[in-house]
Amino acid sequence: MASYSMPSFGCVARPLYPLPSNNALGKRQPLQTSRPYNIAHRGSNGEIPEETAAAYMRAIEEGADFIETDILSSKDSILICFHDVTLDNTTDIADHKEFANRKRTYEVQGVNMTGYFTVDFTLKELKSLRVNQRYSFRDQRYNGKFTIITFEEFISIALGASRVVGIYPEIKNPVFINQRVKWAHGKRFEDIFIGKLKKYGYKGSYLSKDWLKQPVFIQSFAPTSLVYISNLTNSPKIFLIDDVTIPTQDTNQSYWEITSDPYFDYIKDYVVGIGPWKDTLVPVASNYCQTPTDLVARAHAHDLQVHPYTYRNENQFLHFDFNQDPYEEYDYWIKKIRVDGLFTDFTGSLRHYQEWSSPISKGDN
Repeated sequence: MASYSMPSFGCVARPLYPLPSNNALGKRQPLQTSRPYNIAHRGSNGEIPEETAAAYMRAIEEGADFIETDILSSKDSILICFHDVTLDNTTDIADHKEFANRKRTYEVQGVNMTGYFTVDFTLKELKSLRVNQRYSFRDQRYNGKFTIITFEEFISIALGASRVVGIYPEIKNPVFINQRVKWAHGKRFEDIFIGKLKKYGYKGSYLSKDWLKQPVFIQSFAPTSLVYISNLTNSPKIFLIDDVTIPTQDTNQSYWEITSDPYFDYIKDYVVGIGPWKDTLVPVASNYCQTPTDLVARAHAHDLQVHPYTYRNENQFLHFDFNQDPYEEYDYWIKKIRVDGLFTDFTGSLRHYQEWSSPISKGDN
C-alpha cells in the first residue's frame, strides 16, 4: 500500500487508503457547522507546494473543515489535482528534456496559451514531475519533493483523516478539458468527476445525514456544468464567480448578469451558494477597502451561502485597512461582511483566529 511521508514539521505519515478506512465514520469527530467554514485553498499552500498530498495533510493537521482542490485530466483520462491547465508555473517540467517537444499552443477561455498542458501527458509521465511553490516569497525548501496526485488519492487523504474532513473539488476548465480529452463511452468530464465521488460514497443534500458523514461541495465557474451535474447528484454545489471583467467560460455571460437577482433566482435551483473573488464583494482602491457591495446580502436573501476567495497572510495581499494583520482581515469578513466560508492559503491562521474569537463548545455540533 502506498504512503506519503510528511515534511519535517512533526506530522506523522498517513497511509493512502484506496477505499474508505475501517474507522467507523460515526465515531470520528464531526464537521463543525456552527461557524464559517475554513476551506484549505489547494491545501495549506502558504506553507507547502499547492495541491500536493503534504499540503492537504498539513491543512487537516491545522484544522481545515474542507480541503479544496482543482480537478483536471491527464492524456489518458485520469483525473488529477492541479490548478493550471499548463504545468509550467508549479512543476519542474522545464528540467525534463525528454518532454521538450510537448509544448503546445491552445485556446483556453478565448485566449491562446502556450505551455506544457496536463492533457498532453499520461498519468505516469505526470507522476515523474515534481511540484514547486508558486510564489518566490514563500518557503522554497519543499520544492521538488512531492508529486502530482490523482483525484482518488485526494479523496483518500480526506477519508483517512482521524476526524470528518470535507472535500471541495472544482470541475476545472470543463470546456477545454472536454475538447482535449477523449472520454470512453461518450461520457463527459463531468460524468467521470461525479462517478469518482459516487464511488467513494459522497452523496446527500447539504446538512443531510449522508452529507455530514462525508461532506462535499462541488464548485465550478461553468454554470452549464453545475446544471448538468444536478441531474447526476444531489450533493451541494457552489457557483464560482470571477472578476467583474471576466465572462463565464461556457455561456459568455457578464459578471453583472450572473450576479443579478433574476440570475440568482435561476441558479439557486442548482447550487447552495456562490464563491466570488473577495475584491468584487468589497472593492479596493489604492489598496484600501471601499464601500462593500450588496452582493452578500442579496445572495443571502436568495438562500445562497457566500464563500469568497482567497485569503492570504502576506503583506502584499493584505489591504492597508487590516494593518498587516490577517486576524483583522478575518474579523472584518466574518463579523461585518458575514460570509459563510473562506478560502484561505493559511489554514492554521484562520483556525487560530476562530478558536480565539469563537471557540466551539461540545454542544455546538
